[in-house]
Amino acid sequence: ASQESPGVMGPESPDPRRGLPSMDSLLREQEVAGWESRYGREPVKVALRAALDAARSGVGSGDADSVAVSGLLDGARAVLERLFEPSLQRVINGTGVILHTNLGRAPLAPEAVSAMAVALGYSNLEFDLAAGGRGSRHDHCARLLCDLTGAASALVVNNNAAAVALAVNELALDREVIVSRGELVEIGGSFRIPDVVARSGARLVEVGTTNRTRESDYRKGIGPETGLILKVHPSNYRLEGFVESVPVEDLVRLGREAGVPVVHDLGSGLLEPSLLHGYPEEPGVRPSLEAGADLVTWSGDKLLGGPQAGVVLGTGAMIARLRANPLLRAFRVDKLTLAALEATLLLYRDPGVAASRVPALRMLREPADAVEGRATRALPGAESMSATVQVRPVQSLVGGGSFPGHRIASAGWRVSGVAADELEEACRSGRPPLIGRVEEGAFWIDFRTIEPGEEGLVAELLVKAISRLTGE
Repeated sequence: ASQESPGVMGPESPDPRRGLPSMDSLLREQEVAGWESRYGREPVKVALRAALDAARSGVGSGDADSVAVSGLLDGARAVLERLFEPSLQRVINGTGVILHTNLGRAPLAPEAVSAMAVALGYSNLEFDLAAGGRGSRHDHCARLLCDLTGAASALVVNNNAAAVALAVNELALDREVIVSRGELVEIGGSFRIPDVVARSGARLVEVGTTNRTRESDYRKGIGPETGLILKVHPSNYRLEGFVESVPVEDLVRLGREAGVPVVHDLGSGLLEPSLLHGYPEEPGVRPSLEAGADLVTWSGDKLLGGPQAGVVLGTGAMIARLRANPLLRAFRVDKLTLAALEATLLLYRDPGVAASRVPALRMLREPADAVEGRATRALPGAESMSATVQVRPVQSLVGGGSFPGHRIASAGWRVSGVAADELEEACRSGRPPLIGRVEEGAFWIDFRTIEPGEEGLVAELLVKAISRLTGE
């Protein structure tokens, strides 16, 4: 008998890897032809090659099943799904935070979504249909914003930080900006008002103290280098007790005496206060304009319930200056945002329509007993042998820096009997991901931020997550 060197197959032990199908034969499979029409030939070849490589390793270890064509196609299909899975995914918000910055803030109204679809193709973004010549994208929402707020002129940029930066750069480049120390806030992503002012080319002058700033403090701060007075709504926190701040009306009067413009950054931008009875006082857009602020800035994706955008309202002369500023090119808004913003604003022509059609407003206004009713009706679909699901009262948050500290009576599910942290991760790994919160050793799903019609899906996702954990 002949002896063979180690690791070399003998005549009686043919290498089973030779039985693997070729790339060409796999490409001729009917299912693979369907993949090519969807994904393209090169990604399909990458996936098949990965499946073949994995099979060769498996066969070399004695796994004969890896040779089957069906097994190879299953492996290639999994590779394709990973390659083409988008990083931006739809999630189900069960946190109870309505304007959740990490989850995209305000969900859009159906009308806004439809408007974005229209804008996907060619549009009159910068074309004047009446004149047959060049138009401006900045005209599309301007008149509507003026109609709804009483402003003389309007401009839309890509977010509120851009709106503030543009105003500071235009009015106070190489000059001073006066801000109360109590309004030097940090906004999302660790960006701070002092940094925004500095990067906009101005020098910050702090006046007053953290909790008390008087008109006399502003008056002392005004000098020959003052470019503007900036009043900032302190989003995300609230000062209580021994506090004092200067109303925008008084700052406008002071600014006019000194020949200094006043910019009021509202942050959230409450367009229709009558729709949110029972909530704490929040600066409204129209009152700030009526007080005489030269420019008013606010966000589109907070209390308005629209897309991310920065809205600037003010006098015709001030807005004209901003429109001529070179930085506007960097801050300009895209056609999809304009379409969604216009569709959202059109709903506000009738506040009652806005209340029912804008999802963020509907969530803010829904009575707690109605939320409880939705959670209760969906409960049978969440039955599980391994976990206990109960309808319990909870407290929702507005989020997005709006109405800081205010809690809203709500209702949702308390899930116990399984490890809360593990269940949170399992729900987060679902398709679509279900995002809840862990408190007091249990997993909670607040139904205020569950869209009507999603209740059954929430129950299904929860049961699947529990089953994956317990093997139920």
